[in-house]
Amino acid sequence: MSRDRFIAGGIFALGLAALGGWGMSQMAAVAQDATDGPGPNLVIEVDGSVKGTVTIDLASDVAPNHVAQIVALAKEGAYDGVVFHRVIDGFMAQTGDVEFGKHGGDLSQAGMGGSDKPDLAAEFSSMPFDRGVVGMARSMDPDSANSQFFIMFAAAPHLDGQYTVVGHVISGIEVVDAIKKGDQAANGSVVDPDWMAKVTVQE
Repeated sequence: MSRDRFIAGGIFALGLAALGGWGMSQMAAVAQDATDGPGPNLVIEVDGSVKGTVTIDLASDVAPNHVAQIVALAKEGAYDGVVFHRVIDGFMAQTGDVEFGKHGGDLSQAGMGGSDKPDLAAEFSSMPFDRGVVGMARSMDPDSANSQFFIMFAAAPHLDGQYTVVGHVISGIEVVDAIKKGDQAANGSVVDPDWMAKVTVQE
């Protein structure tokens, strides 16, 4: 694939402006809803500059098609070794490029790929993009999400209803906070990024 899947440029710029005044206070807060939901849970073993486990409660009741695709990719081992290629301090950490984002490989196209599965029609909801919420990355086309997802460091209301929410972190938010950050001037691109060593599913 040649399409770059990311938080769209205009929305990203708005996000940095909005976060400028209160991003740090949000960073200090805990996830607003750290309770386990309907599941299944996605368990991510993070490696690199930070080591630890992040558990995400997937919102199968809110975005069933997106969750089904994430679960299928995880069970295939497709997410194992995939880097956090775009990480913006005070905003979000993005990963999931199973095509071009493998640790130890050529990462020059990381963020531009997907998987061998079809793109997904948007499943927008009223769930807000609060700290710890997980959303699906996409191109400008709302129906272009595939395998990439991002985890919020802080609330970003401007994303609400614009991206599909697929879950929220129920443990390991401190690991998310410590993921190596990228250069904001380079849209968060990370040099020598941290990665998901192993991703499993707990039904």
